Amino acid sequence: MPADLRRPARTYTIRQLCLEFKCTPRALRFYEDKGLLSPARDGMNRVYSYKDRARLQLILRGKRVGLSLSEIGEILDLYEIGDGGAAQNAKSLQKFRERIVALEAQRRDIDQAIEQLRTGCDALEKQLAATRPDLLPRAADYDQVLRARLGDLEHAK
Repeated sequence: MPADLRRPARTYTIRQLCLEFKCTPRALRFYEDKGLLSPARDGMNRVYSYKDRARLQLILRGKRVGLSLSEIGEILDLYEIGDGGAAQNAKSLQKFRERIVALEAQRRDIDQAIEQLRTGCDALEKQLAATRPDLLPRAADYDQVLRARLGDLEHAK
């Protein structure tokens, strides 16, 4: 089919992508500055292609699992090799496995920190019970307030 009869490729404005992916124009411009996105220009306006949209989706997924922008860039750069995505998939698999190991180590560290804090809370509660039992209910109330706030933060995500 002649090029002039083909349907034009779908494009997106910065506003459309920001609304769809719940990010800011500043973030998109930052990814552009880092070479992760390359929108076309229509005067002063950025025009994002379907490829840019897909790259943004991968950038945000990578960030969500803790990959650095440098690592994300390494993965995105392999898309153009022309091997059907094999090199990109291999690099992604390597980075994902590395991230799993790092997150598991983090989880162990967090579990240890929680246990140390619980031990500290138990010791402090015993000390307060012996010296100032009038302060214990406020400490319990404080704990409830914090848990409620954490719950509110989780629901906001």
